Amino acid sequence: MTEHENGSGTEALRPHAEDAFAHELKALAAVDDRPRPTRWKLSPWAVATYLQGGTLADGTVITPKYVGPRRIVEVAVTTLATDRALLLLGVPGTAKTWVSEHLAAAVSGDSTLLVQGTAGTPEEAIRYGWNYARLLAHGPSREALVPSPVMRAMADGMTARVEELTRIPADVQDTLITVLSEKTLPIPELGEEVQAVRGFNLIATANDRDRGVNELSSALRRRFNTVVLPLPATADAEVDIVARRVDQMGRALDLPAAPEGLEEIRRVVTVFRELRDGVTDDGRTKVKSPSGTLSTAEAISVVTGGLALAAHFGDGVLRPSDVAAGILGAVVRDPAADKVVWQEYLEAVVREREGWKDFYRACREVTV
Repeated sequence: MTEHENGSGTEALRPHAEDAFAHELKALAAVDDRPRPTRWKLSPWAVATYLQGGTLADGTVITPKYVGPRRIVEVAVTTLATDRALLLLGVPGTAKTWVSEHLAAAVSGDSTLLVQGTAGTPEEAIRYGWNYARLLAHGPSREALVPSPVMRAMADGMTARVEELTRIPADVQDTLITVLSEKTLPIPELGEEVQAVRGFNLIATANDRDRGVNELSSALRRRFNTVVLPLPATADAEVDIVARRVDQMGRALDLPAAPEGLEEIRRVVTVFRELRDGVTDDGRTKVKSPSGTLSTAEAISVVTGGLALAAHFGDGVLRPSDVAAGILGAVVRDPAADKVVWQEYLEAVVREREGWKDFYRACREVTV
């Protein structure tokens, strides 16, 4: 058990999943008597339980890390138990990175073998690089080689992660083809190769809704089993997700608990869902949608920011005035078009909604 357990008593702002939930992983391992694939820390059943939560026979409560259809989790876990790589696909804010990290933590006990995809990610980040001082002094050698997280995962039979795969340039993406199809990584400078040992697999995340997306080649996409993570199906599910994550983040940031804040969380989620869907919850009024995604992750950010305002500049109780500015910032990305959409929504929907007068006034005050 580490000092980071469950996010308490830690100096790290955001502990890795295997540290933050070490006691849950340990409890699962203790009762897990089902078959485990080679080098897996837990059985597929235990990994799925870790992701979706439950109560063990000894009374240990496993908190849900992903709130969604269980079949999605089962397919993702089963994919990792085969030789197929896993691609988690979804619009921004559908917990792709969160699920990726927790899968790696449960399967390999280490979620840190990570390649962060950006427009500037080089080929070396996926293959290997060189210690140029040693390279110049002694020429190409194993000692001069700097392995990538993917190479290390192959050699040790671990789970590697590639975040935002579609942000990586297409020619760099295709570096993965040989790794995923042949399970080898050639090192032509040394006339050698690294062969993946049993237990190795790779999880990638991607979305096709953001700007700066590079489409995956058909050859690379065939190497993945794709699992689509949907947006929360109901408002209640989304409220539950936001409340859980805000509670976890609030404890990590030493913010006070906000049991009275559930009403404001539900309002934020309702606003985001209606603007996202283009229609009010009751289906009676159509509304225009802004240019942003208004994801669950953004709702979590708005509520966490509001909780900080309430803690440091209010009475500790989350109120409409604490979340209004955050909602405005999330909705109005295009100052011209989105502001019109927001003002129309405020006047046509929020102003007329029973019990929302205080929320309407708070939003009007920050909308200038």
